[in-house]
Amino acid sequence: MLERPDHNCGPMPAQRHSARLATSHEATRQRASAVLVTGASGGIGRAISLAFAASGWYVGVHYLQNKAGAEATRRAVIQVGGTGDLYQADIRMKQDVQQMVETYIRTVMTPSVFVCSAGVATSRLLVRQPEEEWAQILATNLTGTFHCLRAMADPLIAQREGAIVVVGSYAGFHGSTGQAVYAASKAGLVGLVKTAAQEWGPYNVRVNLVLPGWQQTGLSAGAMPESAKWTDHALRRPPALDEVARTIFHLAQLKDVSGQVWNCDSRDL
Repeated sequence: MLERPDHNCGPMPAQRHSARLATSHEATRQRASAVLVTGASGGIGRAISLAFAASGWYVGVHYLQNKAGAEATRRAVIQVGGTGDLYQADIRMKQDVQQMVETYIRTVMTPSVFVCSAGVATSRLLVRQPEEEWAQILATNLTGTFHCLRAMADPLIAQREGAIVVVGSYAGFHGSTGQAVYAASKAGLVGLVKTAAQEWGPYNVRVNLVLPGWQQTGLSAGAMPESAKWTDHALRRPPALDEVARTIFHLAQLKDVSGQVWNCDSRDL
């Protein structure tokens, strides 16, 4: 004759199963609601952070030197309903990036999304471009993104799920007067993203490139066209920053899109 289970000895099998499911669902929820955004101390990175935070996500706010700007981003993240912490790293340095990602994972488990938006720019004609400046911009925009992708790939591959969104530039496809090194660095991201998508696709890791169009940020100061000069845009205007941020938030959650270039404005790519 079977004995009835002693309810004082712990949960019944069905209850234990439900508890395991609840724990599993909570772990999945944490992974599904955590993002690390590089270059989040201002401009496009801040807007991206707020797009995730508005849906209740935890946002890792990366910065290099502008801690005050990063703190302002974190406060804004909390104000719109998210949570977050600051993560400092020089993405030009492999060890810095690796340590940042490892610290992030220890803090919030493995996130499901990484957004690489850190970048720098200059405005000089090609024949007047100093080699030292050329090297520094490539080190940040291209090699720095390479370091981020390498560090971010391992945890996403291990969990067999996740997305990386890299912020590129229209200039990487068509060039721009005075933007030789910036355009070159952003052009390099096209091949980098498409290759990463091919290599990591079998592990269900998606990698996409977003072109945010002209945005009025510190990075575009001195280079942004006059408001009357949008004739190359079908809509005769650049995209709104919050729309670009929402696009990145949406793209990061699409399960069947990888290796793509997503242009956010109305120009022909």
